[in-house]
Amino acid sequence: MTLNERAERAVELKNSGMYNCAQSVTAALADETNLTEEQLKQISAGFCAGMGNLQATCGALIGAGMIAGLKTEGRGTLGTTRMIQEEFGRRCGAIKCGDLKAMTDGKPLCPCEECVRNAVMIYGEVLGLE
Repeated sequence: MTLNERAERAVELKNSGMYNCAQSVTAALADETNLTEEQLKQISAGFCAGMGNLQATCGALIGAGMIAGLKTEGRGTLGTTRMIQEEFGRRCGAIKCGDLKAMTDGKPLCPCEECVRNAVMIYGEVLGLE
C-alpha cells in the first residue's frame, strides 16, 4: 500500500465513525508494527479529542508517535516524534486539538480528516515509506 493510500484509509476509518483520530492513524499504519489493528485500536482509544477529550495534543499526532515508538523500538523515538510534531504544526497550523478545531470564517483551522491525513503522510515521510 502506498503512503497516499494509507493516508486515505486513515481518513476513511475516521469518517466511518468507528475510529477516533488516534485509532485511524494507528490502524492505517498497523503493518509497521508487530501488533494487530485491533490491539492498536484498543491502545489508542483514549487519545481522541486532544488526549482524553482535554483539547490538548491532537490524537492523530499521538497515533503517529505511538507507531513511531513501535517502529523504532524506542531507540531515537524522541527525535523522530519531534520531527513529526514540527512538520505537523507547519502543515496544520497547530498541534493542539483545541487550536486545530478553533473556528475561523466558519471552518476549523484544520479539520480532523486533514489532521489524520497529515499525520500518516508525515510519519511516512519521516520514516521513509513510499
